[in-house]
Amino acid sequence: MIERDAREETVAARPTLAGLCRYFLYLGSLGFGGPVALVGYMQRDLVEQRRWFTKDDYMKGLALSQLAPGPLAAQLAICLGYVHSRVGGATVVGLAFILPSYLMTVGLGMLYVRYGGLTWMQAAFYGVGAAVIGIIVRAAYKLARLTVGKGDRLLWAIFAVMAAVTAWTESEIATLFILCGVATLLAEAPPRWLTRLARGRPPLRAVLPWALAGLPGLPGLGGASSEATLGAILWFFTKAGAFVFGSGLAIVPFLYGGLVQEHRWLDDKQFLDAVAVAMITPGPVVITVAFIGYLLAGQAGALAAAVGVFLPVYLFVVVPYPWFDRWSGNPQVKAFVKGVTAAATGAIAGACVVLARRAIVDGPTLALAAGTLGLLTRFRIPEPLLILVAAALGLAVFSWRGH
Repeated sequence: MIERDAREETVAARPTLAGLCRYFLYLGSLGFGGPVALVGYMQRDLVEQRRWFTKDDYMKGLALSQLAPGPLAAQLAICLGYVHSRVGGATVVGLAFILPSYLMTVGLGMLYVRYGGLTWMQAAFYGVGAAVIGIIVRAAYKLARLTVGKGDRLLWAIFAVMAAVTAWTESEIATLFILCGVATLLAEAPPRWLTRLARGRPPLRAVLPWALAGLPGLPGLGGASSEATLGAILWFFTKAGAFVFGSGLAIVPFLYGGLVQEHRWLDDKQFLDAVAVAMITPGPVVITVAFIGYLLAGQAGALAAAVGVFLPVYLFVVVPYPWFDRWSGNPQVKAFVKGVTAAATGAIAGACVVLARRAIVDGPTLALAAGTLGLLTRFRIPEPLLILVAAALGLAVFSWRGH
């Protein structure tokens, strides 16, 4: 109880639930940049500037979000809502964060179906994708400073290993997050029996970081029905929300394999347009499932796809979080959370490399990414404004080239 009171004193005025919902409505409406940027915005706005949550609250939420399957940003938002007002807070905050981008995405789906495709999406994404790289690099740097800190060689080693593995494999391996947590637990708060066993041998902190790379990931997932009925749509996207680990971008390969290659519900152009919709709309990237669901079965399909993806995410927060919070003061649990958080931050940094390879394809995109990063470093410019300018520049470049 004393520890809990001390933590509460580091928080400024706790916001009302309505105030917290207004923030997440804003973030869901204007938060561009995908999961890396969104978790960075939450850290900057809610921990550093407004001090509505402690660093401990944020890091616990980030660790649980990275350990559980589903889109990272939505899960962290629901975690923070749960910290504020338990199940009611998680429910209302989750809806506030998801609803704006859901409505925008379904609206784009209606235009797409009515007018036979939106060719301007690719042109806008050419500029937006490059600007997003500048935004997420800045967010990843600030997140690393908060979560990893200074001088802890073990955490920085975990960070570096996870960044390299994510950049190399272009995926986030769930088992590595758990092993990083275990490695930190063994190094910082080992059980007594293990301490006695390890006497006279090299310190665990000196050997554990180098045993983390090259470990196998999770096995693939099975298929669903080949017909795009509402039941099949709901089941396919529930599997995506329940079994795909990593940020919202991690779901893209799974969706491509199921929607295009296996079931042939979409063709390549439709799928690429769906990914473009995810990047040019604010909020969680995974909301592109609503666009896909609309293409498959209209409004009912959009709702089934969104419920399928986000319901497991919600349950993976409200069910385990009370236990996670109750044991958070335990030295072993605290060490485990530190390791997972360092691993999550490293994976986010590695994701920046993966995304940069795809978005920076020529001189103009390199200039856009570098310019965005430079402007954000020197000036306090709203990210939505930068995204709009980048989209306009992308359209201009495509028009000039005659696409």
